Amino acid sequence: MTKELAKAWLFSAPADLKSIGYIIHDEFLSHIVAFHAQQCVEKSFKAILENSQKRVPKEHSTLKLYGMIQPEIQMDLDMDILTDLDDLYIDARYPGDFGLLPHGKPSREEAREFMMFAQEIFETISNHVGA
Repeated sequence: MTKELAKAWLFSAPADLKSIGYIIHDEFLSHIVAFHAQQCVEKSFKAILENSQKRVPKEHSTLKLYGMIQPEIQMDLDMDILTDLDDLYIDARYPGDFGLLPHGKPSREEAREFMMFAQEIFETISNHVGA
């Protein structure tokens, strides 16, 4: 059952990557790209937890989840990007700060970086889990 749940998390993550593909060229939606990138990373990390038979917390912080998967898989990730994704996750869904980094909305270049980061994590974890 654990392997099936891990694969279910990984089956869900590509929907976020595909969503990014539809909106990546629209700078107005750069904060939404960040939201979907964060979701892809979160789901991928949760797949590792399921795969290693660890409790999957109701947690959205990719930083915390990354700490939890360290014993299971070694990945050298850009912690600044992971921090940005966490910071943008909540704000991207609500008006107000509207998914802002300290310097404002993510640029298209930053959005593209978020997309590539999420894609790389998804692929690495999919290969690790064997999905």
